[in-house]
Amino acid sequence: MKVLIHICLLAFSGTFFFACNESRASRNKDTLPELEVMTLRAQNISIPRAYICQINAVQYVEIHARVQGYLEDIYIDEGQLVRKGQPLFRISSNEYKEMVIRAEANVQRALAEAKAKSLEVERIALMVDKHVISESQLQVAKAQLDAASSGVGEARSVLENAKINLNYTFIRAPFDGVIDRIPFKKGSLINSGTLLTSLSNIDEVFAYFKVSETEYLQLLGKEIKGRKINAALAKISLVLADGSPYPLKGTIETIEGDFDRETGSIAIRARFSNPDFILKHGASGKVLLQRTWNNALLVPEASAFTIQDKNYVYMVDKNNIARARNFNTLARFDHCFVVSGLSPGERILLEGLQQIHDGQPVKPKAYSADSIRISRQ
Repeated sequence: MKVLIHICLLAFSGTFFFACNESRASRNKDTLPELEVMTLRAQNISIPRAYICQINAVQYVEIHARVQGYLEDIYIDEGQLVRKGQPLFRISSNEYKEMVIRAEANVQRALAEAKAKSLEVERIALMVDKHVISESQLQVAKAQLDAASSGVGEARSVLENAKINLNYTFIRAPFDGVIDRIPFKKGSLINSGTLLTSLSNIDEVFAYFKVSETEYLQLLGKEIKGRKINAALAKISLVLADGSPYPLKGTIETIEGDFDRETGSIAIRARFSNPDFILKHGASGKVLLQRTWNNALLVPEASAFTIQDKNYVYMVDKNNIARARNFNTLARFDHCFVVSGLSPGERILLEGLQQIHDGQPVKPKAYSADSIRISRQ
């Protein structure tokens, strides 16, 4: 009887111990942290890179006075669209008209003197043929004729200069464009060289910007074939100073031949059409160059952590164990990293980085990588 009771007690103890272990294992499984896990997959993305640019009109000139005088007429207004050859300003011209008249008179006087010297040469030549006078007198007469002829040329040069100065008193537009500020009013005394206004043709504009040597090689250097840039890459976007996008695409036209030794950058020029005159000469903005990554892996910033200047994520292996893994950052955009050092199909933790440690089991909860796809620009 005692033996039977002892056997029963042992059986009950074993059953109780097994039940306790099973209950503890079940409780440990239930207490594993349930965290979102994302499976990495490769995708093609295009990341814009912004560069500050200076906008200049394709044609831009400062209009200066070439002669001194009073500003008698202003035919245009600030901000007005003018056409090539259209009158802009008139400077007092009476003085220059008188100069032209005097110069014309001097030309006629020089011509008359040259004619007289020519007749004198002919007369002396006849007398030399008749041995009335010596040959030396003929040579003197010819020298005087040469001097008179030079006087004619000089008088004509003065006349042309006087006419040019007279023409400078009437200023016309050198090309189609928009008038800038006009600092002087009618009646103002204008000196030679005074800036009257500026004229800009903004049907099209240039956007000038600079990139570093590294960015040049990454974005453009490998796309230049025979001095021509890949047509697809040459298309760029423009963001205005208020942050709004300019509706038309531009085209990269030229790249300078050398890098700035002080800044290590190189200047690039792009052309934008400007049919509505939204862009003005001297404005600023940002151009966007697209860098394309094929088969890129994206890691959200929130899933990464840093140890001693190195970036890590928690990988989740097939046994659902979290393992810290280092990765390299290739680019950064829209709260994501473009990375190397990881592989498609691997799983990473998206949350709970402060709750777990390396080698800890987790209960994964699926998360779609589509939600962090970078949109194409």
